[in-house]
Amino acid sequence: MADHPNTPAIWHQGETFIQEKLGVAERMNAVGKRAVRSFMPDQHRDFYAQLPFIVLGSVDAQDDAWASLLEGQVGFIASPTAATLDIAARPHPDDPIAQGMGDGAALGLLGIELHTRRRNRINGLVTAGAQGLRVAVKESFGNCPRYIQQRDFTFSRDPAAPFGSEVKELPVLDAAARALIGGADTFFVATYADVEGHRQVDVSHRGGNTGFVRVEADGTLTIPDFNGNLFFSTLGNILLNGKAGLLFVDFATGDVLQMSGDAEVIFESPEIAAFQGAERLWTFRARRIVRRPGAVALRWTLRSDGWADSSLLTGNWLQAADRLRAARYATQWRPMKVARIVQESQSIRSLHLEPVDGDGLLPHLAGQHLPIRLRLGADEKPLIRTYTLSVAPSDGVYRISVKREGRASQFIHDRLREGDLIEARAPAGAFTLDAQEERPLVLLAGGIGITPMLAMLRHVVYEGWRQQRIRPVTLFYAARSKAERAFDRELADLVAAAQGAVKLVRVLSDTRGAEPGVDYDTAGRIDMALLTRYLAFGDYAFYLCGPPAFTQGLYDGLRGYNIADKRIYAEGFGPASLVRSSDQPTTVAVTLPPATEPVPVLFTESLKEGRWTPGSGTLLELAEARGLEPEFNCREGSCGTCKTRLLKGAVSYLKQPAAKLGDNEVLICCAVPAQPQGADDDRLELAL
Repeated sequence: MADHPNTPAIWHQGETFIQEKLGVAERMNAVGKRAVRSFMPDQHRDFYAQLPFIVLGSVDAQDDAWASLLEGQVGFIASPTAATLDIAARPHPDDPIAQGMGDGAALGLLGIELHTRRRNRINGLVTAGAQGLRVAVKESFGNCPRYIQQRDFTFSRDPAAPFGSEVKELPVLDAAARALIGGADTFFVATYADVEGHRQVDVSHRGGNTGFVRVEADGTLTIPDFNGNLFFSTLGNILLNGKAGLLFVDFATGDVLQMSGDAEVIFESPEIAAFQGAERLWTFRARRIVRRPGAVALRWTLRSDGWADSSLLTGNWLQAADRLRAARYATQWRPMKVARIVQESQSIRSLHLEPVDGDGLLPHLAGQHLPIRLRLGADEKPLIRTYTLSVAPSDGVYRISVKREGRASQFIHDRLREGDLIEARAPAGAFTLDAQEERPLVLLAGGIGITPMLAMLRHVVYEGWRQQRIRPVTLFYAARSKAERAFDRELADLVAAAQGAVKLVRVLSDTRGAEPGVDYDTAGRIDMALLTRYLAFGDYAFYLCGPPAFTQGLYDGLRGYNIADKRIYAEGFGPASLVRSSDQPTTVAVTLPPATEPVPVLFTESLKEGRWTPGSGTLLELAEARGLEPEFNCREGSCGTCKTRLLKGAVSYLKQPAAKLGDNEVLICCAVPAQPQGADDDRLELAL
């Protein structure tokens, strides 16, 4: 943030770069004008006066950033004016931060109460006071309480009494330093930027789960950056000059580890997706390391319930490593143990699955399905089915919830037991939810169509907890009877956790044995008449899942109410697919017509050849006729199970597939050879 008076800009170019990258620059310009002041409000002045310590950030003569803290009995900090902060303490001469405390030097300050999770920050200029330091406030602003673990403090000695300890300068991180960093759930970081001839220094708190800071063999630290206030003071400074100073405190012994070195922000990396809650990463390489044993008189004790929910909703590097190792299974069938079976209702059973290889789970998106392969008998061909994952990505488990219907689901209900093994492949599917979108959400579930809606709802609530802003959701859930309806307790818990942001409307078509207002909210079915009773039909996003007639009927009804096609997301089950009506005239994609003459087809991986003839069926059927056993499930082009690489030639689709395809990929369940367009198109080659 810019602290000089000659510019109206609240944020400097490093901060605005990230804000613009996220599309929040305009909003943050308005926020900055409200939140960043040139003085301390009375609430902040009173807050600083009750602190037993304050965190400082400064820059030494070598232009290296350092972070440290000053401590004293409550009252050692005072605010004689709204623009002045007096601290009745000075850094110890052995503290490297002391080198940046000359008159007029830029200083960053963080006031933080670990036991209340309150924190406020100041950027200013320091002068020598009568009993310590005087800071002229240039910027003052508050911070949210997230990622702060609650700890109670005591003094092990008088903080004002002289105390000498052996200061150790380390050439590299030793075992003790690595252990302190690797076991930390909290540290502090100082950064700075020189903007138009003015230096500004910032110091801030970082928190997460134990193990959220990774220490590499060469001493490099890698730190996840979680969702925050979007100021980006720390990362913005790092973008401009690439320097930082880190402070780790051993809360039990008072030992202090201070480091100054080089930092870098990472915006793109597979590790970001692998680390739960991470939105970016940054790295730090120490050039100077100082350990001061027992330098702090304060001692802190973690409360039994002191973990911040925001920290517990994030991951750690062991979990991230498991997820990255699991990436090699993206195209393979993987053995999974049925770790737990839960009978959710009269007709729906959930399987909790764990990989038996010891590696992590491949991440999924809320709404995606899991392809599984079942061996019903020793001499039978395995059956492949896809079932929606009824959990959020943050749950860290695979759970599929299956309704008793066909042969595969009957096997799951009647024969699978806890401890049995099945096979699964990487989660897939395009019916997913963007929890970052702010438009109110309407989820419409019919029967077993609740499974993707439950995953989406869990994801919305999790993201809301993590970001302190839950997207409004109305879930309409229709079931035939109370006995057949699943997840009653789970849905009630989610509604309670959302604290008013989520509304549930339960619909039963058979209300026998059910009490109105207790077991259901309305009788009948979900239709437009029902929706108009509960919705104002504002700017909603609609998600539909259920039987074909359910999905098509609601889609048509919503379009009849002038709801834009692009705001209606749908997934049906069964052989029929949704027929959409576009908002605007669309350009019809140019598709090749089916071949009208026989076409030779080479299956390259099995070294077999077939001859397709018009009217003989799909490429899947041709492969089966030649004795091959390609994987498939829906035969409708929706699940993507039969996805195959096209090596030569072109295909035409008897039915336009709904599954997403990569370059040179085709769905053989609904494809046939295309009419040759040239001399080289007289044959088809498939990687089968």
